[in-house]
Amino acid sequence: MAKIIFFGNGPLAEYTLPVLKKHHRVIFHAHSSADLAEVAKIKRSHPDAYGVLASFGVIIKPDLLELFQPTGILNIHPSKLPEYRGPSPIESAILDGATKFTVSIMQLVKAMDAGPTYHQITCPMPSPFTKDEVYRTLATAGATWLAQNLTNLPTPIAQDEHQATYTAKLTKALSPLTPETKSASRLLREIIAYTGFPKSTYQFTNKSHQALDCIIHSAHLSTEPENALSLKCADGKYLTADTLQPAGRKVMDAKSFINGYLK
Repeated sequence: MAKIIFFGNGPLAEYTLPVLKKHHRVIFHAHSSADLAEVAKIKRSHPDAYGVLASFGVIIKPDLLELFQPTGILNIHPSKLPEYRGPSPIESAILDGATKFTVSIMQLVKAMDAGPTYHQITCPMPSPFTKDEVYRTLATAGATWLAQNLTNLPTPIAQDEHQATYTAKLTKALSPLTPETKSASRLLREIIAYTGFPKSTYQFTNKSHQALDCIIHSAHLSTEPENALSLKCADGKYLTADTLQPAGRKVMDAKSFINGYLK
């Protein structure tokens, strides 16, 4: 059983950590930059400890990286590197219409997600799927492989820089759904990708012409309008909300929203 210093926060880390703990001893969990001084102290006290990172969101400086050589800090990155480097690989893949998702085990280096890879695992996802299911599937697959191979890692393979693509940080500016400019399938992918943050929003109008700002939690596609929540999109198809949340209210199904707010 090896010792691990773990770096991570968010859903990828939450699903990774229990798997690692089944096989190894996690002696410290760094949640933020404020923990990095303690990481260095613990690593010096436990030179045989491995470093494992999953969605940390903090730049690790070269002096700390050096402490973990020659293995380095091992990063569980949810994409088929060198594709989808950066802060939103799963969301970007969902927006691109992916039905298969890959997790890479790589060595952390100074450049963002550019280190050599130890292993990659591709996981098909059944349709329909949620973003949380993708996070859980990739974290579990990556952490399981790493836990089983941590003390006997293969030689890592350098990434092809010419094939690298990058993702951007998600912001609230992405929230509004714009059916007049996008296809119905694109909007459905946005709803899935932006679950949790930044969340997809739309402004409905009732018969009194009052604006009703809502978060759309789930929806489906159709070729014809089904009810007052069916949005005609730029491709002529429709996106119909299934569950939504008026501002300051609880999540409700489409029928309850129509009866309570639109009639």
